[in-house]
Amino acid sequence: MNSYINWIDNAPKIIKLIFCLPGLGLIWGLYRFFKSWRTHKVLHIVLGVLMILFCPVAFWVIDFITVLLSDKVLWID
Repeated sequence: MNSYINWIDNAPKIIKLIFCLPGLGLIWGLYRFFKSWRTHKVLHIVLGVLMILFCPVAFWVIDFITVLLSDKVLWID
């Protein structure tokens, strides 16, 4: 889990932007879930699961813009 988070955090920006494309939202959903699991915040974990189930396609534009501007995906942690 920590190795996945570190791998995503240290990936080049172009790889992160590719992960933002529609259909690859599961990658960022798992990233959000693992980051929340690491902090043991129940509300964040539930939101992470909901992001995996319902929002990977809907949030690809937001993810793309935030990665492009800040090199990070938008998340509440």
